[in-house]
Amino acid sequence: MIGVVEAFSPSYALARQRFLSGCMAAGLRAQAHVHPLKGREGEALAMDVALDGAPDAKHLLILSSACHGVEGHCGSGVQVFALHDHEWRDKARAAGVAVLYVHALNPHGFSHGRRVTQENVDLNRNFFDFDKPLPVNAAYAQLAELLLPATWPPTAENQAAIDAWIAAHGIKAYQAAVTAGQYQFPDGMFFGGQAPTWSNSTFRKVLREHGKAAQAVAWIDLHTGLGPNGHGERILACRDDKAAYARANAWWGGEHAVTSTYDGSSTSALLNGLMWNSIYEECPKAEFTAIALEYGTLPMLEVTGALRADHWMHKHAGQASPELAASIRQQMREAFYADTDAWKGQIISQARQAMFQAVDGLAKT
Repeated sequence: MIGVVEAFSPSYALARQRFLSGCMAAGLRAQAHVHPLKGREGEALAMDVALDGAPDAKHLLILSSACHGVEGHCGSGVQVFALHDHEWRDKARAAGVAVLYVHALNPHGFSHGRRVTQENVDLNRNFFDFDKPLPVNAAYAQLAELLLPATWPPTAENQAAIDAWIAAHGIKAYQAAVTAGQYQFPDGMFFGGQAPTWSNSTFRKVLREHGKAAQAVAWIDLHTGLGPNGHGERILACRDDKAAYARANAWWGGEHAVTSTYDGSSTSALLNGLMWNSIYEECPKAEFTAIALEYGTLPMLEVTGALRADHWMHKHAGQASPELAASIRQQMREAFYADTDAWKGQIISQARQAMFQAVDGLAKT
């Protein structure tokens, strides 16, 4: 049994090594979907997938990490711990639930310490029908130049202008404007893309291979960066469907246990192009119930500030001094990975509870 702290890794390369070692220890075959680019350390990148259970199981639980690359430190830790957790694996097997581990949906972002893919795309805004007109985020357009100014750190005038926008429109409107997703500024923040990314297309292949037999699919997608430090908010990750919302609440703790972007109860804004759209398209016959398990790190404006700095550095490649670049990378790490033993313990305990609850819920369907 691996310890809680030891399940987490400071780099993508080590996280992948620990995940593959965990698969081997569990007697599972890991399938590598190799990424076309290399990582920050020159390492191979891959979306690694392992199925624990029968390939034709009617009940399937997906446990995924690193949709937003840098958030993978957290999600990978949960997956690695689960692979060594005999009580958990016995629980799922006894209930007839197959568990699909998808490690590093966005391996490039994970390795490079960025939230986005190599295309500068927020993967969780990229699952959109690109044959249809793309949404227009008019509020983001108002803020685009302020968010990523010509120089970094921002000037006092820049900060004053953003503060004035927030004062005029409210902090919730600011969060929605920045994070909801935008499709007009390819070098901007929360860009949803103008075509499916490598991660999008690859994950759809995984779903078609492993989800085709499932009659009921549950999904826990692991995220960080919103909410109080260490608290795992359970956010509905399905369509605005009353039956799915009721199931999610029943499975994961009762009335109001799960929040929703549709009714405003979540810390997250209402978003475009979400990844869970793929389940309805690739596994259309399955009853679907899902949450994003979102763990808090730093206050929202600090997280947004780290993302602004990261996007500025990549938009203005080569302009940051080595010291500034290192500072920005550290700022990103701290915004999405609270590297303390206490935080890691909170992550594992809450994820483990949600996983056990998902198996119980699936077993009743």
